[in-house]
Amino acid sequence: MQALVLVGGKGTRLRPLTYGTPKPALTLVDRPFLHYMTEWLGSHGVDEVILACGFLPDELKKVLGDGEPGGPRLKYLVEEETLGTAGAIRFALDHLDERFFALNGDVLADLDLTALWDQHEETGARATLGLYGVENSSSYGLVDIDDEGKVLRFSEKDPDRTGPGLINAGTYVLEREAIAEVPEGKNVSIEEDFYPSITGKGLYARQLEGYWMDFGTRDRYFDASWDIIEGRIHTQVTRHSDGIFVASDAEVDPTAEIGPRAVIGAGARVGPGARIIDSVLLEGSEAGEGATIENSILGAGVKVAAGSTVGKEVLGKNEVDEVVNA
Repeated sequence: MQALVLVGGKGTRLRPLTYGTPKPALTLVDRPFLHYMTEWLGSHGVDEVILACGFLPDELKKVLGDGEPGGPRLKYLVEEETLGTAGAIRFALDHLDERFFALNGDVLADLDLTALWDQHEETGARATLGLYGVENSSSYGLVDIDDEGKVLRFSEKDPDRTGPGLINAGTYVLEREAIAEVPEGKNVSIEEDFYPSITGKGLYARQLEGYWMDFGTRDRYFDASWDIIEGRIHTQVTRHSDGIFVASDAEVDPTAEIGPRAVIGAGARVGPGARIIDSVLLEGSEAGEGATIENSILGAGVKVAAGSTVGKEVLGKNEVDEVVNA
């Protein structure tokens, strides 16, 4: 079983962490973000994941390799130009099975993909969207369906609408013959162009239960970290009810204050008397003696000087002077 994952974006909402690291390769708690997706896909029978790449594909391959042992194997396809979500899937057409999953590459989830696949087969759909229920729909476009799951219409974002609704979760089952109708080499959106064009012509959807997040902003990076270590999403990460994760090879001085929420990544160092509060220290980063890091993310290799205070910051590595006096 195949899945195509769209990972061509530049991760601009997480800069400076993503200047030299594509978002799917960015560490989330203890592993590259995309490994959560491949773990999820593998648990539903996917054995090959095709990555439709655009931004820093060589770096992505260096970090992710051929996939994790026992998980889906990874295959890389590189777009020479931006083709949009449907255009990218069309670009991969020669590498796809007759039926496959397609997913946006910024989805952190444990939704029931098997249920989505089964409904797709039962209805004979050409495309089936996974939907997720939200309490406040004002920031999302909504999808209306009938009792059989047929998609009736798409509604645009409306700030005056605040009630619950079903949103597109960026998770699909697609028929290869349907994607073949997308013009080759053109920039085409699956959400704005392709799905409206086949509404009433074999387009279905299903509400899925479980955890779902559109990962990719500073605030959602924090939320995702806490949700993982506090067990709100099903993963292989060791869960910590106190909201604190410390990598086995991290060095934390016993006089340091860690938490109430914190992630101390691989090889990170926290000096005497330092305070790490609601923050993430990525691999190889350091907080010097007496430093305070609050509501912040230290990118890989960032070093905060002794006695410094960092608050509400996302810091990438300083290539001139590794010591940040914030």
